[in-house]
Amino acid sequence: MKKVEIMDEYFDSHQGKITSSEICSIVTTVFDLNLETKPILGEMTSSENKAKMAIDSRLAQYEKEISGAEIRELINQIFGINLDAVSSLDGSRISLFSKDQWINRQDRDLFVVHTGPGDVDVMIYPTDFFIERTGLKELPEDLKQELINLGFYFDNEVGNYYYADAHENAVPDAFKGQTIGAILKVIRQSYQNL
Repeated sequence: MKKVEIMDEYFDSHQGKITSSEICSIVTTVFDLNLETKPILGEMTSSENKAKMAIDSRLAQYEKEISGAEIRELINQIFGINLDAVSSLDGSRISLFSKDQWINRQDRDLFVVHTGPGDVDVMIYPTDFFIERTGLKELPEDLKQELINLGFYFDNEVGNYYYADAHENAVPDAFKGQTIGAILKVIRQSYQNL
């Protein structure tokens, strides 16, 4: 089962109006993400009270029971964490480092998507597993080209393929999706049996 399906089962079995504490607990259980330590979009600091107050404020806008999909949208709007996208990475062989922690990571992953603070920049690099299995110490040429087509460039300072928004805005979910899609395309075409 995908993580979003597990999350939905938790919410479907819940009786009555859900609280911010219950949402935080379920997200921690399913995704291993502690929302209470994550800053709200546009703020640099975080606290348990801020997170729960922001969730409670949004929950108050719903007169009926709220669905898992609506809760995930609410979390994305408040924290900039797209749980649907995170769940789609299950089994993808892509590790994701974001919000100062590993969001998705498995021993046999091939590539890392690493976002900086506020998601204003993204680096892509091979995992140790990929390097060990292929002998390549850098991204394969077909992936480099896919990333260049999206606006990435090789940054000598960080030593990886890099993209940053020119205005220091958070990289949009659509761009993240295109980046993941490009990586998945290369994995399917060249590294599926690795």
